[in-house]
Amino acid sequence: MEPIAHAAVPTLTSLAHGGGCGCGCKIAPGVLADLLKRDARVARPFADLLVGTETADDAAVYRLNDRQAIVATTDFFMPIVDDPFDFGRIAATNALSDVYAMGGTPILALAIVGMPVNVLPHATIARILEGGEAVCADAGIPVAGGHSIDSVEPIYGLAALGLVDPDRVMRNSGALAGDVLILGKPLGVGILSAAFKKQRLDDAGYRALIATTTRLNRPGAALATLDGVHAMTDVTGFGLLGHTLEMCRGAKLGASIDYAALRWIDGAVAHADAGILTGASTRNWASYGDAVDLAASLPRSAQTLLTDPQTSGGLLVACDRHAAERVLEVLRGEGFGDAAVIGAITDGPPRIHVR
Repeated sequence: MEPIAHAAVPTLTSLAHGGGCGCGCKIAPGVLADLLKRDARVARPFADLLVGTETADDAAVYRLNDRQAIVATTDFFMPIVDDPFDFGRIAATNALSDVYAMGGTPILALAIVGMPVNVLPHATIARILEGGEAVCADAGIPVAGGHSIDSVEPIYGLAALGLVDPDRVMRNSGALAGDVLILGKPLGVGILSAAFKKQRLDDAGYRALIATTTRLNRPGAALATLDGVHAMTDVTGFGLLGHTLEMCRGAKLGASIDYAALRWIDGAVAHADAGILTGASTRNWASYGDAVDLAASLPRSAQTLLTDPQTSGGLLVACDRHAAERVLEVLRGEGFGDAAVIGAITDGPPRIHVR
């Protein structure tokens, strides 16, 4: 009798129409803004809701008492890599980043799991969960439960809860004119992810991609305690320009970015110059490009790189110039060696000038 032939197990990325926090599966910023429009007359005030949907912040914050507020967020997406353990780590790191970006410290997480259970081996799904649990263990928190469904595409992420001092909440809207902008991680995650799907990412590039996307943004809690730090967010699916613009709109101010000061994951610029990009990058520019001025001297790939969606990207901090050195010291002391001053908050309307 002939042995029964089993179909090859598909790769994770082959089952996903997009991947990561912005590499194809996140709703474009312009579309999202339309979906979230609300009639002001139906808004109901909650005195202890310190942060809601009004300024496109990273998480909700609800005051429990004079010393504690709870930070609540959820984030999940489809895979950007094929290794299940790495996918779980990336997704969990990305989700916890929103707690850190608000100045909070995570306390627990719940798993969000959607898997094609009749397509993927159960061992593969288990490894995804193990990856998320490993990151949560590194953050010092449990995965205390969750919810799972049978879905067409693989989806994984976390609902994460944290605590923060109500007086130290880091909104993305608190920047002041004259503040400097500091970015904690190099850019280029979306481009490297696209190169991976095209089988054009070498081993060194893959290692660089995993290294940055699995590094927890834990310095956020310490940065929130520093005098002179006025606003913070993390750079994810809308790219550097999109999240900087959210900061500008919240503060009703402009920003300038020094292109030469930006740091890139090794290989990202070369891949962008070769024409590799994500569909999300194009959608990002279509959503907010009319609020951006790019200097004529910038390279042709600048628009792609500046709108490149990041998964588990770096903290973007607006702080007083006198606090900048201390902010860099905290970031670099936690292993964020690429942290750098990349620009400034300026007077004027919410518009970004890249020079």
